[in-house]
Amino acid sequence: GTKEMDLILGPFADARLTELAPERLDLYDALLGENDQDIYPWITGATPPPARFGALISEISAFARERHRAGASAA
Repeated sequence: GTKEMDLILGPFADARLTELAPERLDLYDALLGENDQDIYPWITGATPPPARFGALISEISAFARERHRAGASAA
């Protein structure tokens, strides 16, 4: 994986995996099977994700943006 994806997916997993429904957890697991070079532009909005990942990517993106904002305001 890439450092960028570790910094995005790791905190999301730490914060949200325990509350994901089993089918959503399966989808997250499938997402982890994709190439980081594909996932990163999906999360940043540079390219659209495959339809099956759309809602999950939106959730991860929103989480990452909020986390970034919180970190920026604390600095």
